[in-house]
Amino acid sequence: MISVLHTILTIFATAAFVVGSFVNVFITLVNCRNWMKRQSISSVERILTALAVSRIGLLLILFKSWFSTLVNTSVHSGLISLILWIITNDFSTWISTSLSIFYLLKITNFSNYLFFHLKKRVHSVIVLTLWSGLLLLLSRLVILSVHHAMELEKYEGNVTWRTELGKVIMIVFTVGYFIPIIISIICFLLLIYSLHKHLRQMRQYSNGSQDPSTKVQVKALKSMVSFLLLIAMYSLSEIMSNWTFKVSPHESVFSLSQTLGILYPSIHSCVLIWGNRKLKQAFVLHVWQARCCCRKRNLQDIFKNSDAV
Repeated sequence: MISVLHTILTIFATAAFVVGSFVNVFITLVNCRNWMKRQSISSVERILTALAVSRIGLLLILFKSWFSTLVNTSVHSGLISLILWIITNDFSTWISTSLSIFYLLKITNFSNYLFFHLKKRVHSVIVLTLWSGLLLLLSRLVILSVHHAMELEKYEGNVTWRTELGKVIMIVFTVGYFIPIIISIICFLLLIYSLHKHLRQMRQYSNGSQDPSTKVQVKALKSMVSFLLLIAMYSLSEIMSNWTFKVSPHESVFSLSQTLGILYPSIHSCVLIWGNRKLKQAFVLHVWQARCCCRKRNLQDIFKNSDAV
């Protein structure tokens, strides 16, 4: 039974890694090609490209960690792998948060001076958000390095102090991890409020049909909902992975949690392609061209076989 479950999880994890890598490479190549053609790139394309690149790195780290534990279940990520995971995970999460902020400021309209001020300076807000995430990342890496150095020293008589330091580090890491998620939730709630307010105005002055602004806000909401659901699943998988490894080792649960972790950067990137008009058109066009090439190749093989007969 366990071997069957491992086989299923192996298929899922490998498929998620392959699909996620392909999708994120596709987003990067399409946006870079458009950038070279137009000699310019929009803000949303920059964010999506940076997000895709960060998720390629995150997928590589997650799949490497999953494969290592698959070969030897007693092996867990070392310090270098942990640092690489923290870097790629933080970049991915903060860039996703920047995308949520971008949608909020570009789409919604609030009669508030502060919001209007931020809306006019959306580029500066995104840059400030990313710099804040980078500073938090550096602080977490410094704390992790200090903690690792203290663990290597293993001072006698300081067991209680090291335990307290470990608790402080866990709190700092938890707070740093959930700050961008909380910001995304706030953006999501504000977007819901804006959509509710907009729909109420539409009922008063129109026949109830959806206008372009409503459709754009609904599309942004779908993207945020998918991100929040997937990041919740991803966070749960990381908690399960750490808990089962350190507290209650269970091979099947550990493999399941790591497989769920790989699904997050893969599925959300697929959702981003489907929600972006340019990326969706490029994807459909490439799929159609691939099908035409396959049909042409099949016809050529048929004609060759008929000539040989």
